[in-house]
Amino acid sequence: MLVAFIVACEVAFWLLLGAGLAVRYLLRRKRLSTVLLVAVPLVDMVLLVASAIDLRSGGTATFSHGLAAAYLGYSVAFGRRTMRWADQRFAYRFAGGPPPWRPPRYGAARARYEWRMWGLGMVAWAVACGLLLAGVVYIGDLSRTQELLVWVARLTLAMVIWLVFWPVAYTVFPKRDPAERR
Repeated sequence: MLVAFIVACEVAFWLLLGAGLAVRYLLRRKRLSTVLLVAVPLVDMVLLVASAIDLRSGGTATFSHGLAAAYLGYSVAFGRRTMRWADQRFAYRFAGGPPPWRPPRYGAARARYEWRMWGLGMVAWAVACGLLLAGVVYIGDLSRTQELLVWVARLTLAMVIWLVFWPVAYTVFPKRDPAERR
């Protein structure tokens, strides 16, 4: 049941974001657009409350509860960036805006970008793991919350892999611009 709710929250996130951008650029109603875009993070709060209620009412933590925490961590760390990403593309495609920003592709600039993204990933990790551990403490029964601890390990492993294959790799082995190789 919680998986369906997570999916519904994800759909609501993108629907509210799309509606907010459409209202802003196609209907030129900035105030209504702001209301719709402010509602986007509220979807995350609803998901957090639903997950906590499910656990508090006697449920055993499942993959879905961990996924909800990971989703909330992502939303906190990357939500604003995701909204800006969508805004730039929507403005470019439908409102004659400038081309969207693209990350650097080569050299030290790319390495700095990868470190910034990993830093945001660490914010997401901290939020998600904080929520997972708070869930363990809130429920107070390790037999029902073991999956939440498994999620802490999963997310930690994901962050280590991200660290090694992106920021460290781009720092140690920077990708060179083909035009500079000549």
